[in-house]
Amino acid sequence: MRLRALLDTDALGLRLLGGEDELDRTVRGVMTTDLRDPSRYLSGGELVLTGLAWRRDAADSEPFVRILVQAGVAALAAGEAELGAVPEDLAVACARHRLPLFAVHESVAFATITEHVVRQVSGERAGDLAAVVDRHRRMMTSGPAGGGPDVVLDLLGSDLDLRAWVLSPTGRLIAGPKVAGPGLPPDACAKLAAEHLAAVRTGRRGPHRVIMGQTTYSLFPIGSGGRAAQAPRTSQAAQAPRDVRESVLSDWLLAVESDAGDWADERLDLLQGVTQLIAVERDRRDAARTVRRRLAQEVLELVQTGAAPAEIAARLRVAAPVLLPGLGAAPHWQVVVARVEWDDGGLEAGPVAQSLLEEILVDPLATGPEPSDRIAVAHTGDEAIALVPLPAVSSEHDGSETGLLADALLATVREPLSSGLDGDGRLTLGVSAAVHSAEGLRGALEEARHARRVAAARPGRVCAAGHQELASHVLLLPFVPDDVRKAFTARLLDPLRDYDRRHRAELIPTLEAFLDCDGSWTRCASRLHLHVNTLRYRVGRIEQLTSRDLSRLEDKLDFFLALRMS
Repeated sequence: MRLRALLDTDALGLRLLGGEDELDRTVRGVMTTDLRDPSRYLSGGELVLTGLAWRRDAADSEPFVRILVQAGVAALAAGEAELGAVPEDLAVACARHRLPLFAVHESVAFATITEHVVRQVSGERAGDLAAVVDRHRRMMTSGPAGGGPDVVLDLLGSDLDLRAWVLSPTGRLIAGPKVAGPGLPPDACAKLAAEHLAAVRTGRRGPHRVIMGQTTYSLFPIGSGGRAAQAPRTSQAAQAPRDVRESVLSDWLLAVESDAGDWADERLDLLQGVTQLIAVERDRRDAARTVRRRLAQEVLELVQTGAAPAEIAARLRVAAPVLLPGLGAAPHWQVVVARVEWDDGGLEAGPVAQSLLEEILVDPLATGPEPSDRIAVAHTGDEAIALVPLPAVSSEHDGSETGLLADALLATVREPLSSGLDGDGRLTLGVSAAVHSAEGLRGALEEARHARRVAAARPGRVCAAGHQELASHVLLLPFVPDDVRKAFTARLLDPLRDYDRRHRAELIPTLEAFLDCDGSWTRCASRLHLHVNTLRYRVGRIEQLTSRDLSRLEDKLDFFLALRMS
C-alpha cells in the first residue's frame, strides 16, 4: 500500500507533519518501537510507530531518524499521548533526511494502525500472488510445468510468509520451499499425513487443523481433476456421492505452517487455487505412469497365461530402458503383490492398491514425483502387482541378497496408512525374492502371493511378509484355525502358567530358555543364572505337570510351537 492511502483513512487519526513529496512510497509492513536503536528489527519498507519514550532531549532525534533512514523505513508516525505534541526537533530531523512524518492522535491506539496496515498489505500481496498463481496454472495446463509445485511454494514463502509442503498420503515429501529455514522432518511428515487421512475418512472438510508441539499446521486436500473429469456424466452419477475410499490413499495434501482459522476469505481462496495448481502437476504425474502401468500389465498377462520365456524376456527388454534409463546391464526383478480389502466390500480396490503400491515402493527419503518413474504396477481384481527392476548384482557382493525387504517397505508408512484405512480396511503385502530371468517370474509371482497370504493371516491393518518366511514353520502357523491354536496351547502351557501363578516358579521362562539353548543344561543354567541342579528340578516339574519328556524331539517341537502360537 502507499503512504498516501493512510491519510485517506479517517479512523487512523494520522496528520502529516512533513514529507508530502514522499507519499507515494510503498509500505510493506509496520513496527512499533521505543528503542533508541531498532535497526536490527527493521528490514525496510516499514511504517514505524513510536511513543517517543526513547527521547530524553532534543539531541536524541537526529540519530534516531538517521538509523531509520539507513534501515530503509517508509515513514515515521509519532504518538501525541506522551508529550502532547510531536517535538519540533524530530520534525526538523525528518525533514533533513526526507523521511515522511505523521502525528498520531492520542485517541488512536497503535494497534488500530497496525491491524489496518497488516490487513491492507496482506490483501495486496495475496492479490499479486493470486495473479502469479493463475499465470502459473495457465502455463502448466497448456504446456510443460513452469517449475512445478516448488515454484508456487517459494512464492507463498516470499510473498505471504507461509511455509508449505506437498506430501503424499504416506507422508513422503514431494515438494517444499527452497527458502532458508528448518525443513519438515520425516516423522512430522508421517504424522501430518496420518492426521489428514483420519480427518478425510471421518468426513471433515478441509483445511484440517493440526497442532504438533508449538506449531499449528493447516492441511489442504489436493484432489485429482482428471478422475473427476472422467466420471460418467449421468444424473445418477452426479447425484451419487463418491466413496472417499477411492482416493483417500492416493491423493496428495498441502501442509501449511499456519492456522487457517485466522485467515481472511481471500487468503483461503488463494490457497484453494494453489491446491488446484498442484493437482495439475499430480494429474501430469499420473498420466506419465500410464506407459509403465501398461508394460507391467502386458508382462503380467504373459506370465499368468504361461507364455514362453523368450516372449516374456522380449517384453522385459522393452520395459528395462523405460524403468531404468541408462542402465547397461539387464536388471534382476522382484515381484510385490498388494491387496486392499474393505470390511463391507462393494468397492473395487484394485486401482486403490495400484496407486498405493506405486507410492509405497518409492524410497521414503526421496523427494519429488520423479522417483516413482522406475516402478511399474498393474492390477487385476482387488490385487495390485508390481514389477520392480533391480540393478544386476555385482561380483563384489558374491551373490548376497539384494532388493526390497517386506518390513522395510512399511516401516515409514504404517502410521499414516493405518489412519487412512480407519478401522474398516486392510492392506496386506507380499514380496518375492529377486529373479534373474524371465523363467523365474512366474515362480516369483506365486511366491509374492503366498507371502501376502501369510501377511493376511496376521493381526493388524497394515501387514507385510517376505519370501524369507516361506521356508520356515512360520508359514504354517498363521493357517492353523484359532480354536485349534487355543486348544493346543492351553493343553501344554496352561498347567505351567497356573503353577507359575501360584508359586512364582518361572517355569514358562525356563522352558523358553531351555528350548532356545537346544536343550543344553550348561548353557541354559548360565543364561538363567541358576545352578544346574535347580534347572533340572524345574524341567522335571515341567515334565510332571504336562506328562511330556523334554529329551524327546517330538515333545520339544510341540512345546516350541505352543510357545510360538501363544
